[in-house]
Amino acid sequence: MTTTAITNIASLVTNDPSLCADSPLGLIRDAAVVIEGDRVVWTGESSKAPATDNAVDAGGRAAIPGFVDSHSHLLFAGDRTEEFNARMSGRPYSAGGIRTTVAATRAATDDELSANVARYLAEALRQGTTTFETKSGYGLTVEDEARALRIAAQHTEEVTYLGAHIVSPDYADDPAGYVDLVTGAMLDACAPYARWVDVFCEKGAFDGDQARAILTAGRAKGLHPRVHANQLGHGPGVQLAVELDAASADHCTHLTDADVDALAQGNTVATLLPGAEFSTRATWPDARRILDAGATVALSTDCNPGSSFTSSMPFCIALAVRDMGMTPDEALWSATAGGAAALRRTDIGRITPGARADLVLLDAPSHVHLAYRPGVPLVHAVWQHGERVL
Repeated sequence: MTTTAITNIASLVTNDPSLCADSPLGLIRDAAVVIEGDRVVWTGESSKAPATDNAVDAGGRAAIPGFVDSHSHLLFAGDRTEEFNARMSGRPYSAGGIRTTVAATRAATDDELSANVARYLAEALRQGTTTFETKSGYGLTVEDEARALRIAAQHTEEVTYLGAHIVSPDYADDPAGYVDLVTGAMLDACAPYARWVDVFCEKGAFDGDQARAILTAGRAKGLHPRVHANQLGHGPGVQLAVELDAASADHCTHLTDADVDALAQGNTVATLLPGAEFSTRATWPDARRILDAGATVALSTDCNPGSSFTSSMPFCIALAVRDMGMTPDEALWSATAGGAAALRRTDIGRITPGARADLVLLDAPSHVHLAYRPGVPLVHAVWQHGERVL
């Protein structure tokens, strides 16, 4: 395998604090990275870089790990522009809007759904995202959920079964029957394509007992739990996520002290999704409170057609710094290493020997510019699996 050195990096975020006592990001100044195949094999000061087959001059730019977007909903069809326009004119968000997308998704062809996923993954890649989780949840029949996951698995390795997004309109008068379907025939059809099982544990969707049954059934099929928790109000989602050792509790907008304590004492990552609050004018999650308690925080886009139609991790970083009490260092860590933790991955979200060679060069001397210059397209180059793809 050939080796490539990226040299003349003004500041390199490794996410390995052992490399720099003064920085939890493991920041190395005037740095270099050596890639062999799809792996990072060396990091350090540029003047000490070993000889390689190829060399790339970073031109004094900053380098960061590729963003890890651990929560999205890309298997959909249709458009909800009118709903967004109405909401911005005063109508609050509710879970019911999902039904609009369900109808459009069921009517779409496989090719249309696949093209949609490819389009948004390419859009995210241009903004520095190298790992992307995505979910089903807009089919809500056995056939439509299974085909959504089958298509998703063709595009990403992080696939989540979310048959429990809302109660299917077909079961509006029989929610218990729908839970039986989600934990039975639908799960059987979907499990071969997924790594994760998720549930929207919220008023208007699934209560704590229903969520427990769904997550437990998924776990018995080899799927690891994730939970949409405490987005629209206080509820049992976070506590259930920690109890079941879910990889992440996502949203975490409305938390009690007991919820925060549970997150701090467990292994469940609190995944915050500021795009949803931005797009619904809802209360911001209090990231400062969660971080100060000692819990692990991830940032993600929640890219979906209803409540957070953005694929931009830099945008979410800027929101987290401006409106959620995070420092620029914390926000970047949460968008990279935090996302990796939410996916229980150790091979991504960092630039250290042995990690997958997913990294981004910014048209800026420091990662702080992601929050300092919001909305500016700062991504200069992207490496994914060791290949320069942008």
